[in-house]
Amino acid sequence: MTRSSTPAPSTIRSLARLLPFARPVIGRLSLGAISALLASLLALGIPLVLEVIVGESGPITSGDPGLIAVGAGAILLLGLLEALLVWARRWFVLGPATQVEYELRTEFYSRLQRLPVSFHDRWQSGQLLSRMMQDISVIRRWLAFGLILLIVNLLTIVAGSAILFTWHWVLGAIFVVCALPLWIAGYLFEKRYGMLSRQSQDQAGDLATSVEESVHGIRVLKAFGRGRHALHKFARQAETLRETELAKARAVGWIWFWLVLLPDIAFAVCLGAGIVLVEMGELQVAQLIAFFAMATILRWPVESIGFLFSFLVDARTATDRIFEVFDERNTITDPAEPRTIADVRGELAFEGAHFRYQDAPAATRDLLDGIDLVLRPGETMALVGLTGSGKTTLTTLPGRLYDVTGGRVTLDGVDVRDLELRELRRHVGMAFEDATLFSASVRDNVLLGREELEPGSDEAEAVLREALEVAQAGFVYELPRGLDTVIGEEGLSLSGGQRQRLALARAVATRPAVLVLDDPLSALDVDTEALVEEALRRVLTDTTALIVAHRPSTVMLADRVALLQGGRITAVGTHSELLRESEHYRHVISSLEVEALRKAETGRIPTQQEVAR
Repeated sequence: MTRSSTPAPSTIRSLARLLPFARPVIGRLSLGAISALLASLLALGIPLVLEVIVGESGPITSGDPGLIAVGAGAILLLGLLEALLVWARRWFVLGPATQVEYELRTEFYSRLQRLPVSFHDRWQSGQLLSRMMQDISVIRRWLAFGLILLIVNLLTIVAGSAILFTWHWVLGAIFVVCALPLWIAGYLFEKRYGMLSRQSQDQAGDLATSVEESVHGIRVLKAFGRGRHALHKFARQAETLRETELAKARAVGWIWFWLVLLPDIAFAVCLGAGIVLVEMGELQVAQLIAFFAMATILRWPVESIGFLFSFLVDARTATDRIFEVFDERNTITDPAEPRTIADVRGELAFEGAHFRYQDAPAATRDLLDGIDLVLRPGETMALVGLTGSGKTTLTTLPGRLYDVTGGRVTLDGVDVRDLELRELRRHVGMAFEDATLFSASVRDNVLLGREELEPGSDEAEAVLREALEVAQAGFVYELPRGLDTVIGEEGLSLSGGQRQRLALARAVATRPAVLVLDDPLSALDVDTEALVEEALRRVLTDTTALIVAHRPSTVMLADRVALLQGGRITAVGTHSELLRESEHYRHVISSLEVEALRKAETGRIPTQQEVAR
């Protein structure tokens, strides 16, 4: 993923972008803030009561036990009310903050689903995972705790400082003057800590990507003995993150140094000035005691400013990272005025179709450089070409995983970009060479594209059985819980051939008008492949199929073959016609035959007959 090079917006502008998510719960958040403010004001009232108790005409001077008890009871009551309001603050804000977290996380996931495949090509999965989990949690904690305490503590400092001036302006001025450097230190801290916070969160995302890649590729790492190499790479990234976190800690330690030192200096200076003022008769002892009680209460709000500023910067950074994804432009969307196809026949056509990836050098030619190809309704077309010719890229265009950058792709004469994505992908089914399964039951994986079927209904079970039969996936009935067996993450508990057969069954179960298969049989042994191809011939009688072929046997399944060369379709015809007329086609087929023989000799799965022998 490319880091954003644009300057970060101001903290207020960044956090203001959370307003649409927070607006429904602003009422309760405000009540939480009011509760916290009232609790702070009650705490500020304790020194005022203490001044009365210790004053010249107060209970302590008079020695009246009853009045002393009343004074102590007043302070106890203020303390109890303060504690009750603190509890109320938490009760008011926790629910709304978690609701905002839920809405943000749900919208973030929905956004990831809507964004085109090209976005996911550019972004590391670990970066997205850290944003969804870590950054959104930071925002939730800031809304529930950081935002309210920052506002309330600032107001408490202002109110408390004003009260200090009522006892004597000299003492109030000393306290305020000593606090001014804190604001300067806070400003410098925000600039430094903001950079470190963003750097740390990005590095945490990179680290999450490394963990994910290592876990998913654990078989490869073990097979090649590269576990130590992966560990060293991870350790370097973890050390980089550690150094950044230490830099953050040093920045926080620096601001805490001033937050602790300056109030202590203010206390010492105020104590000396207060004694002088008492001796001069300009200040009473009770007022001096109340002043220091008030200053002690204000110490926590003052000291908390550094922590709350760092929390504010973390929340700003997290918000920026979340909205980087929200701001990504979705280039594959539903049309403003969608068209529909009443009775889909399944004619698929590429008309002067061009495609190039976004990061391709400007001087290079398009990967697909003017594809002209028509698949007749019910026809099975094999697509062949040398490695890197763009076969897989071509298969992504009918279902709009990518959009053409020139020309168009049509279904029954309608540009696929003029159809709603939901309708288009109901008519166009796909199966990929790299079969991806989900952590769900076999039944849920196969019927993934048939959400209109009621789970467990007779129709759903019939579709499921037929799809499994076509894909020769009868092995699922022998799994521990049969069709209800939950497949592990990405189906790694199954063999490659088993995963491919379930992915093929999933594509067949959708019963699309057009079926696009990107070499879905590459991991099958020869016997199973032959059975699958025979079953596919029955299924594809009414279905238009575009099949990327990496085996000569797959080519035999097709009615016609299209040869992809240099980004263009250079020949279309039957297998025998192309063998006779195209030298390049003969070269491609011979390459496929050599590869098939190599797999048969070194890597294919033995047949049941061979095992029996």
